[in-house]
Amino acid sequence: MTHGDHYTYRVTWSAEDAEHVGLCAEFPSLSWLAPTPEDALSGIRQIVSETVSDLFANGEPIPVALAERHFSGRLLARVPASPHGALATEAAEQGISLNRLVSAKLAV
Repeated sequence: MTHGDHYTYRVTWSAEDAEHVGLCAEFPSLSWLAPTPEDALSGIRQIVSETVSDLFANGEPIPVALAERHFSGRLLARVPASPHGALATEAAEQGISLNRLVSAKLAV
């Protein structure tokens, strides 16, 4: 089994380090610096694979890949009263539910 093939990877530029940094959403504490984006991706994939192998060998829980998680579509969020009121007003002015307005804004 190749560990980490289904995880969510991203490569970005680190101005502080003057190198590309490979990241994995499911393992936010891990990163890999490299001179090229390809090397940063390869490096982070390798360290995630090694980490998953270590977790497995020690009987520790292994994070489920975001792509393999089930999302219900239900999202509860707390916001300050002022933006909540502004959103409710905007929804009322558009003649739609607050849920529909927030869903539309998140879809952008």
